Amino acid sequence: MRSRYNDPAFDAASAPLPRLGGATFALRFRLMRLLWMISWTLLASWTPSPLSPWRGWLLRKFGARIDPSAIVRSSVKIWWPGNLIMGKHASMGPGVICYNVAEITIEDFAIVSQRTHLCTGTHDADDADFPLKSRPITIKTNAWIASEAFVGPGVVVGEGAVLGARGVAMRKLDPWMIYVGNPAQPVRARKQPANG
Repeated sequence: MRSRYNDPAFDAASAPLPRLGGATFALRFRLMRLLWMISWTLLASWTPSPLSPWRGWLLRKFGARIDPSAIVRSSVKIWWPGNLIMGKHASMGPGVICYNVAEITIEDFAIVSQRTHLCTGTHDADDADFPLKSRPITIKTNAWIASEAFVGPGVVVGEGAVLGARGVAMRKLDPWMIYVGNPAQPVRARKQPANG
């Protein structure tokens, strides 16, 4: 879903700005998100680990494109399933925050560890209206985002790349490199598997 500011039919002059209490998204979408949050809370947030296929099914019902082998833990917070793509054996660990106002793609065998924050949204600090701006995140095959890391809008995590615990990625991470720190800096190459 696009914010109202990205909709050409939206008349910003006749509606209060979000920073003055106005809504960023249309009422219809806010109601859809409310239904999503209630559904996840009642049907999935309390379920044990082995019920990952059930959680995947529920996410697909709300528009997510998730391979049946993907794992989504029950304590994950997903802003909108329709903006989520997960490949084969991709996983999101406990407590992951998936703020996907734009699309988040987690490719095959990519791992997003516990309490990581994937954030596709930001604001235009130079615009007095402070509108929401969003850019997609892509986490490529075999990449690993370690515990409590932050991945910002527009970031592409290259194939096999690693973002260390509590690292902050605000730009592209090269394939098969290990990054640590804030801002994330490369520390060494990661050994590639022999078969690939």
